[in-house]
Amino acid sequence: MSSWRERFEAPAHAASSNSKRAAWLRAAAARVTTPLLPDDYLHLVNPLWSARELRGRIVAVTPETEDSATIVIKPGWGFSFDYHAGQYVGIGVPVDGRWTWRSYSLTSDPDTSRGDKTVAITVKALPEGFLSSHLVNGLAPGTVVRLAAPAGEFVLPEPLPEKLLLVTAGSGITPIMSMLRTMRRRNRRGDVVLVHSAPSEEDVLFRRELQELADDGVVTLKLWLTRDGGRLSPDALERLCPDWARRQAWACGPGGFLDMLTEAYEAAGRGDALHIERFALERGAHGAQGGTVTFGTRDRSIEVDGATTLLEAGEKAGVQMTYGCRMGICQTCVVMLDKGCVRDLRTGVEHVEGERIQTCVSAAAGDCTLDV
Repeated sequence: MSSWRERFEAPAHAASSNSKRAAWLRAAAARVTTPLLPDDYLHLVNPLWSARELRGRIVAVTPETEDSATIVIKPGWGFSFDYHAGQYVGIGVPVDGRWTWRSYSLTSDPDTSRGDKTVAITVKALPEGFLSSHLVNGLAPGTVVRLAAPAGEFVLPEPLPEKLLLVTAGSGITPIMSMLRTMRRRNRRGDVVLVHSAPSEEDVLFRRELQELADDGVVTLKLWLTRDGGRLSPDALERLCPDWARRQAWACGPGGFLDMLTEAYEAAGRGDALHIERFALERGAHGAQGGTVTFGTRDRSIEVDGATTLLEAGEKAGVQMTYGCRMGICQTCVVMLDKGCVRDLRTGVEHVEGERIQTCVSAAAGDCTLDV
């Protein structure tokens, strides 16, 4: 027989929160309003209150470059501000009557967030990224969004290593920015070098603030502009930071950029000193050939190419599957592969029948059937 506490909390069992107190209060709201939905009552008081999910309101959208913006969000009831610099947060936005989810690195520092009860993400609009473009160009202050609790293992190291190297490219600077802001606020000073790659100075996110951080002694800043010098290479890294191989490194950026760094550190016998964050799904990078995807007992099938994820294939076929970040981070979309073979678009690793796979980052490598 279940305990009284289990019975009490059952109506709000699925609510997402890092706060035990908030979860208990949600459970209370759910119990006293059953069989009516607690959200029916809570929303009348405050649209950010919910017994089922975390919510937030857009406070401001501030351009950073021509194609990027910082979005300040005021989370509602139950959101925990006890996150770590470098972590990401999931955000769900209503687009054409449907909630669309992505995960973005927090660029605010935890100390500031706990003080003003807001968090910030910085988003770069990608040509193929419908939601990122909407967030940068179409999101209005006052919009209520859904949130997932902060998560991720790519965080500011405590204590700081004696010699620290931060290596970023493009929007890969975002989790590092949270770390640098936290270091400045906590008056952490050390031997910290930031090597950042961008097409031009105009494309450098947080360019003025990065220079202020350098002037303040928080970090030694080294910019690499690819329109002038081509892609960052091990030789270029050597010129910018001669002792890179003797430093603990935190790196974030596109897949090819991280692959280059991984090979360089492994060749130097220092593979364990490199900590990376991958958050960009590169379509077709490993050449999955596509095929017919069948969705379990529903017997729905669709023909797809090798760049279409299984999650997207299901949506095209009218099969709604569970998902969260849509980037291979949160593990919400995991299902069993009944038949056939699929390929992870991030790594090229193939998975065969009987294995559990992530639909948001896997594509058909021939005909396959999912247990959904």
